[in-house]
Amino acid sequence: MEYPDLSALPAELREAVSRRGSLNVFRMIMHSPRLAPGLLEMADAILQHNSLPDQLRELAIVRVGHVYGAPYEVHHHQNIGRLVGLGQAALAAAATGSTEGLSQEEASVLRCTDRLLARHTLSDAERAEALEFLTVEQLSDLVITVGFYQLVSNFLNTFGVTTEGETSPYR
Repeated sequence: MEYPDLSALPAELREAVSRRGSLNVFRMIMHSPRLAPGLLEMADAILQHNSLPDQLRELAIVRVGHVYGAPYEVHHHQNIGRLVGLGQAALAAAATGSTEGLSQEEASVLRCTDRLLARHTLSDAERAEALEFLTVEQLSDLVITVGFYQLVSNFLNTFGVTTEGETSPYR
């Protein structure tokens, strides 16, 4: 799918793409100019105001990307994960779903992410396990993060978004 002509968009939308490094995902989202502002605001909130520790947030996002077969998502969030201190063992686990070698918290977040992806909810026992180390706010943010990146991955896959032509801001 071709990227929309950004020059045909209102100035505030062109600025929104530019402010985010003109990454391909943000360019492609402009096919929905009336929904894009809200989507971008939600993305910013998840990355900047999430109560989950950054490493756990990125572990969940990378797992969603792998399960959804969204290489664009995996690429960018592995890079962000490394920047925030997510280890190679956790990144490898996100690819496979195996919890071997992970901390108790990482393993629990990975299991919760997989349960949300497979069953769209957590059982009482799974919720209780997560609440042993997460606050209710953090669990809520985990569920919202997983759901949001399911949406993003569906969009990326449907529109065939790749990293072609990008220079990654996550170095």
